[in-house]
Amino acid sequence: MKTILTYDATFEGFLSCVFYAFEYKLLGARIRKSSDAADNFFDEIIFVTSEENKASRVWKGLAKYASTEGKNAIFKAFLSELADIEDSLFHYIKHVFVERNKASQCIKNYSDPHILKIAQTVKKVGREKHRMDAFVRFKLTKEELYFATIAPDFNVLPLNAKHFKNRYADQKWMIYDLKRNYGIYYDLFKVVTVTLTLDSNISAASCQDTFFTEEELQFQELWQQYFKSTTIESRKNMKLHLQHVPRRYWKYLSEKALI
Repeated sequence: MKTILTYDATFEGFLSCVFYAFEYKLLGARIRKSSDAADNFFDEIIFVTSEENKASRVWKGLAKYASTEGKNAIFKAFLSELADIEDSLFHYIKHVFVERNKASQCIKNYSDPHILKIAQTVKKVGREKHRMDAFVRFKLTKEELYFATIAPDFNVLPLNAKHFKNRYADQKWMIYDLKRNYGIYYDLFKVVTVTLTLDSNISAASCQDTFFTEEELQFQELWQQYFKSTTIESRKNMKLHLQHVPRRYWKYLSEKALI
């Protein structure tokens, strides 16, 4: 019989599971999101309530023993939402607290398949984060808010916040993750997490004038025409182009509306 600790899919919830595992000496337990754990006769499933103080104690403990690289790797790999990533993260965290004096080197032990998986996952998440930095396109709404929607493969929005706050510090903006139904909103002072009920037609071309300003729509059209006029058909290299701008990101780009 295996013990499976389940949580609410938040990072705080995951760290609460880690705390619970150490508190009750369940270091052989597996950790799963509650939505991914199915009841059966062979496993003991325990739902662990997310508790900020317990999660904070785990995070502070990691800050004491793990390297900054190790802490960042835990958070970024968690944001991947990959199946079983919790097992690799829990494996690494156990090593940090057991090794302690040598904990800062654990994250570089690529002979360990769990550490290697974390490193590979961090690279994938970082690549997705940078693509979102580059491919997000804002549109000005009638409420004077610059608004953009995304649906990335990984949950990278928390990593994008700093980039967009620094780059667009003088305007109010919101980036909304349609896949995960939450967004980040900047009000000229701070970035906060928000959840909205969006109109399903907000991305429909026929309804753009309902949500966005006339000037914004004119700008979008001008940009599309500029992109079309500067494209040299005979020099197109779609294979190379797709390497830099994969097709799944085209839906974010105004200029791709012409293709």
